[in-house]
Amino acid sequence: MKIKRFEDLECWKEARILLNMIYILTKKGNFSKDYRLKDQIVGSGISIMNNVAEGFDSQSNNEFMRFLKIARRSISEVENCLYVAIDQIYISQEEFKNTFTQAEKERQLVDGMLRYLRKYKQTQRS
Repeated sequence: MKIKRFEDLECWKEARILLNMIYILTKKGNFSKDYRLKDQIVGSGISIMNNVAEGFDSQSNNEFMRFLKIARRSISEVENCLYVAIDQIYISQEEFKNTFTQAEKERQLVDGMLRYLRKYKQTQRS
């Protein structure tokens, strides 16, 4: 299947799931009142989706790779914020585990797309 739109990308679809999980967490209890942390983790989650979409529409594999690397860093930022949230007892161990697992799934998909683009780039040179 040829991917024609960013919405067709698995890494975008899973980033959307991750962002929705983040929104659910940040609307509850004390997490909703910690504006700095809430804004940081939501912003990072949005950044993942935005960078996948923007990179795809850049119409350049090099640019797409650059945006995917930014998305990857935003995944790390989400994970770091999850540690802060659990340390502050804003989320349960189960919420942490589920959301962190989704973030790791997203990282694997982004890494897979990066590998694909690198391989494609090498075959174009040959």
